[in-house]
Order: sequence, then C-alpha cells, then structure tokens
Amino acid sequence: MPADAASLIVDANAPPITRALAQFVAVHSSRGWDDGVEREAMRTVLNWIGCAIGAARHPAAVAALAAINELGPSAQATVLGRSERVDMASAALVNGITSHTFDFDDTHLKTIIHPGGPVASAALALAEHMGASGRQFVDALVLGADVACRVGGAIYPDHYDRGWHITGSTGMLGAAAACARLLGLDVERTTMALGIAASQPIGVREQFGSMTKALHPGAAARAGLTAALLARHGYTASPRALEAPRGLMQTYSTKWDWSVVTDALGQRFEIADNTYKPFACGIVIHPSIDGCVQIATAHRLRADDIERIELRVHPLVLELTGKKTPRSGLEGKFSVYHACAAAIIFGQAGEAEFSDAVVARPDVVALRGRIGAMVAGDIGEDAADVTIHCRDGRRLQVFVAHSLGSLERPMTDADLERKFHGLVDPVLRAARATQLIGACRTLADAPDVRALAALARA
Repeated sequence: MPADAASLIVDANAPPITRALAQFVAVHSSRGWDDGVEREAMRTVLNWIGCAIGAARHPAAVAALAAINELGPSAQATVLGRSERVDMASAALVNGITSHTFDFDDTHLKTIIHPGGPVASAALALAEHMGASGRQFVDALVLGADVACRVGGAIYPDHYDRGWHITGSTGMLGAAAACARLLGLDVERTTMALGIAASQPIGVREQFGSMTKALHPGAAARAGLTAALLARHGYTASPRALEAPRGLMQTYSTKWDWSVVTDALGQRFEIADNTYKPFACGIVIHPSIDGCVQIATAHRLRADDIERIELRVHPLVLELTGKKTPRSGLEGKFSVYHACAAAIIFGQAGEAEFSDAVVARPDVVALRGRIGAMVAGDIGEDAADVTIHCRDGRRLQVFVAHSLGSLERPMTDADLERKFHGLVDPVLRAARATQLIGACRTLADAPDVRALAALARA
C-alpha cells in the first residue's frame, strides 16, 4: 500500500449517480424540453457539421482515414465532407477529429467541454446506420450532452487542472448515453453502457498544439458508441462506475459535487448553455482577440502604428496559450501573442489566420514580438484588459467583460450561418452549404437522418 493511501479522501456513500443518469437517458420523454433547448440543439448540430466539413481535407483527416482503411472498414456511415463511407465506429472517430481540428467548435463554458464533437459524432454515425429519424437523433444529442456536461461540471476544475482534456475524458460518457438512447436500451443496459464508457477516458492537455488534441473527442465518440453496443449485447460493468471510491469521478478528481449531476436533472438541460466560437482557437484567448479587434477596427490601426500591446489576462491564458514563438498553425492556436497579432493585421481570427504560412509571416512575427501578457487576479476567464500603445503617443484601452460568442454576447443565427459558409463552401460549394443549413434547421422533422448525411458527403 502506498504511504499516503490511508489518507486518501473518498466518499464511500456517494449517491447512485451512474444509475440516476441511466434512468434519465432511458426514460426521459422525447422532446421533453422547451423551445430554447431545442433551438440550441439545432445550432449545435449546425456548428458541429460545419467544423467537421471544414476540416475534411486537413492532414489530420487524411492520416486518420489512411489508418482506418488499413483495417478494411465496411461502408456503414458517412465521413462528413468526404466521399468515403466507413464503419460507424470509424466515422464517429474521424468526424470527432475533424469537428475539433480547427478548434472552432462549440463550448459549454461552465466546463469548457466541447460536447458536439464526441456526442454528435457518435450519435450521427449510429443513427445513419440505423436509419433513425431526426427526432431520435436530436433527443440523443440533448441527453448525451447533458450527461457529459453534468459529470464534467461535478469534477471541474480540479480534473482539468490535473491535466485531463475534459472533452475527451467525459465525452465518452455523453457519446455512450446518446447511443444507448438511440438503441433503445433499458435502464439496466444504459447503466452498463455508462459503466463501460467510464473505463475509457481519453486525453491529456500535453497534446494541445498537436493533431492528437483533436483525437480526443473522436476517440471519445468511438469509445462511447462501442460501449453502448457492448451493453446492448449483454456486456457488463460496475453499476457504480462513476461514483464509487475507485470509480471514474473520485479517481480522476479530488473535487466531486454530486449535486451538479442530479440538480434539476430532466428539467434543466446543459445544451441550452452551449456557445459557439467566432475565433478558431482556444476559448481563453477570445477576450484578448475581441479587444484587439475592437480597438484596431475603431481606430483603423495598422501593425506599423503600434508600439506595443499590453494584455491583462486570466491565469489560464498563459498556462494554455503562452507560446511566444509558435512554429505551426496548430501551435499558433495556443499562442495568445500570435492570435492577437493576426487578428489586428487581418481584422479576424478564423482558420486562415492560423495557417502555417500566417504563423511565419514577417509582419505577424514582428507584431507578436511587441505583445506582452501578464496574469491579473481580478480578470475572469471570459474577460481581458487590452491596452495598445501607438507610435504617435495614443494609448487605446478596452476592457472585455464578456467576449463575442459568450452567453452574454452570443453569436446570432446569421453569425453562425456566415461561419458555416466560410467553412463549408470551399469543400462542398455554397449551394450545398445552403441546403445543409436548411436541413439542420428542420432536422427534428426529418424522417431519416440519412438525408442529412448524404448532403454532407462530398
């Protein structure tokens, strides 16, 4: 026994969280929520599909499909934005990867989980194979996102602070829940599906800035789908796999708040708080980018006008995005210095501004060298204080209390559609993108999700 094992703090009397979630997933009524939840589910689907199609030709997608093809997959489900059809587990994997590759996906801000990647990727792959209706898919998405975000909320931030990528390490639970719902599993077998998934958390933050970060939601999608299929055929797991002293939550965190999982379960739905990124990078950089764009736009600043930029930011900004000299576009997404420099020069921070070429541009490199960032204890995660000192002596300052894309300043439907076109038009052309937007809007009424999947195929 390790010397400190006796002092390990556990809760031996934790409530039956695994079974409570299984009961919720298995028996909650179809469309058992208000119009606001339903609307956000559709927006989540639209954003998720757009991000996945946009990255369909990225080297990460090409490499992943090359590996999958060595396994000889059967054609069961669509790879979004491509012509290939592969087995449903592999489709869940690749679509989860591509939906996160650009770091442009949805974010549940209370937990910084990206629920669309793992949950929607697993659910669509299975739903397509089954010929499920749009209503069945949307129900599964809402319930699966709730499971992932509630469990994540109960262990955040300790679990994340330890180095886990919480999208991957809770996403497999949401994916399992969504797939169990689609399969019509009863409470007992849904409990088993969650239990099987609980032994498959994936993703550590050391991988941020590499292709493997995007593997996390994809692998979580595949793991959750596999867990549900195993449970369907009688595979068993501990019915206390989440809450037991040696279960997922108490093993991977020293903080667990059971009430976050159970409070208003079935009455309040976490997908209602989902948000969407206007900038293609880590969410913690968004307030700084927003402030820089606001000042540069209002005063028509060019890079040469700027002597230096001072950022006061939350501690997570430098912890997660403190790379001073990124060497690639992926690393640029984890550099507050690059993100702000590119945003000022180009007036935006979409995927194009995080290309390898832009990261290496001399004017971008020069400007980011004049940007300083310091941690400020009074700055929240969604805030930033930006000051630009101009060569002509002007001192321009803005405090961003809530960045664009937050719950307080959400992206509108029109914003999301522009973003969707920007991602999808280069892959499938504008006319198809417009058709897909319409299909996402009316998805809940679709008799078969295969029509949506066909529209999303190249």
